Amino acid sequence: GSRPYVRATNSQKCLRVSGKHNDLEEVGRDTYHHTFFEMLGNWSFGDYYKKEAISWAWELLTDVWKLPKDRLYATVYKTDDEAAQLWAKVTDINPDHILRFAEKDNFWEMGDVGPCGPCSEIHIDLGPDRCDKADVPGHQCHVNGDCSRYIELWNLVFIQYNRLPDGSLVDLPNKHVDTGMGFERIAAVLQGKRSNYDIDSFAALIAAIERATGRKYADPANVVAMRAIADHVRTLTFTIADGALPGNEGRSYVLRRILRRAARFGRTLGQVNPFLYKLVPDLTAVMGDAYPEIRERQAHCIQVIKAEEEGFGRTLDKGIELFEEIASKLQQQGQNIISGSDAFKLYDTFGFPLDLTELMAREHGLTVDLEGFNREMEQQRERARSAGRFTRDDAEVHWHSMNSSDDQECSFVGYDTLKVKSAVLGWGEAPDHYRLITTQTPFYAEMGGQVGDTGFVELGGQRYRITGTHRDGSRIVHSIERPADEQIPVPAPQECLLSVDPKRRLAIASHHTATHLLQAALRAVLGDHVNQAGSLVAPDRLRFDFTHFEKVSAEQLRAIEQLVNEQISAAKAVETSETSYDEAVAQGATAL
Repeated sequence: GSRPYVRATNSQKCLRVSGKHNDLEEVGRDTYHHTFFEMLGNWSFGDYYKKEAISWAWELLTDVWKLPKDRLYATVYKTDDEAAQLWAKVTDINPDHILRFAEKDNFWEMGDVGPCGPCSEIHIDLGPDRCDKADVPGHQCHVNGDCSRYIELWNLVFIQYNRLPDGSLVDLPNKHVDTGMGFERIAAVLQGKRSNYDIDSFAALIAAIERATGRKYADPANVVAMRAIADHVRTLTFTIADGALPGNEGRSYVLRRILRRAARFGRTLGQVNPFLYKLVPDLTAVMGDAYPEIRERQAHCIQVIKAEEEGFGRTLDKGIELFEEIASKLQQQGQNIISGSDAFKLYDTFGFPLDLTELMAREHGLTVDLEGFNREMEQQRERARSAGRFTRDDAEVHWHSMNSSDDQECSFVGYDTLKVKSAVLGWGEAPDHYRLITTQTPFYAEMGGQVGDTGFVELGGQRYRITGTHRDGSRIVHSIERPADEQIPVPAPQECLLSVDPKRRLAIASHHTATHLLQAALRAVLGDHVNQAGSLVAPDRLRFDFTHFEKVSAEQLRAIEQLVNEQISAAKAVETSETSYDEAVAQGATAL
C-alpha cells in the first residue's frame, strides 16, 4: 500500500515470547526482559537516512534527556564504515565507544528473505555495581555481554538490502530507517531505577500483587515470581483485549503457556485459588488512558483469565505433586534428567507446557530430555493424523486425459443451476469407483467443512450415481459409484449431463445458512470474541466449533437457541451474491 507521509513516530505494543525473538525464560530472572513491552520508534520511508537518524538519536539522548555521554556506546555492523564514520563526525561520542560487531548483534532481518540491513545500537553503561554475574568465574562485563551492566537502549536499523532466496544481498531502490527503543528500559534509566520492574508503570501492579498475596517484593525469595506475574498479566490483558484467547493451537497456546506459567508462580507465593484476574483493574488504572481498549475490554479480560485459571487450577496441584515425585526419585537415584515420557505426561495429562516443566526442573537443578519429549509429541501427532486421514486416495486412480489442455480448469456453475451439460476432461478408474472431471459442473466440491454434492451423471446413454465431489487443484472431481456387474467404458470427449440431488442440496444449504445464524447468536450471547474454529455442514446435521473461554451454561444455550429459532421463524429471504473478500468485509460480512 501507499501512505501520504514519509516520516513517522509511534509506540507499539510488542509481544516477544516465541520464535526467533523469545525472551520468556529470562522474564523475572533479570531486570530488563519482558514478554510484553512497548516499543518506541521513528521511521523513514525513503526519506532521511543514517546521518539524520544517528544525529537525532544522539541529540535526544544527550541534549534533551541529558544522559551522560561518557557512559554511552554505539555499535555498528562490522563492514558498515558509513555508520561508524557518521558516529565520529556528527556526534561527540568518545571514539573508543564506537564498536563493531558481526551479524548476530548488528544485522537486522526478520526472515530468510526480504528487506534487511545493518543496524547501529546505542548502549549505556549502568556501572560495575549493576553486574548480575559478578559471582560467575571468569565473567567480564562488556557491550553485548550477558550481564545487566551494559544495556541496549535504542536500535537504529538501516534497511538498505533485499535478501534473495540464494542468500545474496541486493540494494533496495530506496533506503529506509526503522528504529526501536524499549520504553520500559529508557524509563528505568530516566527514572534512576535499578530495574524495569521498579518504574512507575510497574509499581502499581507489583503493589497489587503484594496485597493479593500478602508477600513483600522486597523479600528476595519473592522477586522472580512477582516480576514474572506482573509481566504475564500485562501480556494476557493486552492480547485478550486485542481479541486473542487461550487455547491449544498457535497463538492461543502461547497465551495458555503464559497464563499457566503465571499461575504456577502464584503457587510459590502461596496462592492456591485464582488471583491473576484480580490484577487486571490495577493494570488498566495505570495504562488504560494510553491504551483505552484494555479499559473497554476489562470485564472480558477478567472473565477469560479467571475461567482459564479455574480450569488449570484443577490439575495444577496434581501435576506439581507428580513433578515433585519425579524430581525426588531422580535425586535419590543420583540422576538429573527428567525423561521425555515423564515431561510428556505432565504436558498431556496435567496441561504443563514444556517450558513450565523446564522452569521447575531448573529450580531443582534438573534438566529435561527434550529429544525424548519431542519423540513422544510426534508419536501423538502421528496418531492424530492416522485417525483423521480421509479414506479417499486419488493415488489409486488410473487417469485417462480427454483433453489436450491438461491444465484446463473446471468452472463451478452450481449457484445458478443444478443441472448442466458439459464436456468430459478426464476419466479415472479405481477398484471401487470412477472419477470424472468436466469443463463445468453444478456439483459443489467438499471444502471448508461442507460436504460435497451428490447426484447423477448421464454418460453414453446410461445414468450413473455420483456419490461425492472434491477438488483436485483447480479441477472439481466427481466420484461415480461403480456398478456391481458393469464396466463403464472410457468415455469419448463428449458431452455428459450432470444433475445435483436437489433435496440434498437444499438440506445442506439450510444447514449452511444455520451456521451463519448460529455464529451471530453465539456472538450476541457470549461476546464478539467468538470465532469459528471448525465446522461440518451436512444434509442431516451441522457442527459448529467456536472459541470461548468457558463452558456455555444452560441458560446461555437457551438464549442462543431462541435467537436462531426467531430468525428461522421470520422466514426472511436469503439473497446470494458473489464479491471479493475485501468488499464483503466492507459490507459488514463476518468471515466464517
